Amino acid sequence: MADEVKPISPLKNLLAGGFGGMCLVFVGHPLDTVKVRLQTQPPSLPGQPPMYSGTFDCFRKTLMREIQASSGETKYTGPLDCAKKLYKEAGVRGIYKGTVLTLMRDVPASGMYFMTYEWLKNIFTPEGKSVNELSVPRILVAGGFAGIFNWAVAIPPDVLKSRFQTAPPGKYPNGFKDVLRELIRDEGITSLYKGFNAVMIRAFPANAACFLGFEVAMKFLNWAVPNL
Repeated sequence: MADEVKPISPLKNLLAGGFGGMCLVFVGHPLDTVKVRLQTQPPSLPGQPPMYSGTFDCFRKTLMREIQASSGETKYTGPLDCAKKLYKEAGVRGIYKGTVLTLMRDVPASGMYFMTYEWLKNIFTPEGKSVNELSVPRILVAGGFAGIFNWAVAIPPDVLKSRFQTAPPGKYPNGFKDVLRELIRDEGITSLYKGFNAVMIRAFPANAACFLGFEVAMKFLNWAVPNL
């Protein structure tokens, strides 16, 4: 007799997905900071070296700058203070600055992300076995490559988003079209892939950790609270 298909539990998926997101941030956050610094560095003047020569130079300089700034005055004391000041400066629009670009990044990239993960899980599942029995190494590989495919789609709108969100108020009155025009004019089409190395170094381990965390949490919940 075939195994009975268990109904999907939204609450279990919510909890397991949250834990997977925690794993992703824990593994990938340092390089995410480096990515944003690389994406938002200004173009170098003629005859002058760029602010960062690459991923590892940016990591080193960011680390040194944070150590030096730890004893000085900071603009924001935390996320709530940042949100409060943004709201004071520009209202609700300030908090949601870059929403369109975030959607332009996340809608296609997330589709690619989950499609790739499910596709690879099916490929890696031995004949006659269930995807729920997939081994840890295969989950890690599927999750890691899903992250790489996700960011291959997401990098250009992510660069535009980072530039737009960190720009002074009023610099780009026409939104992402002004950012795109300025980037291509001043730095060429390759500027849309700024931070590529940092993104790809981060993508595999961070997203492998994300999906492994999700699968482990789901198995734990199915064991601990099967009727949830």
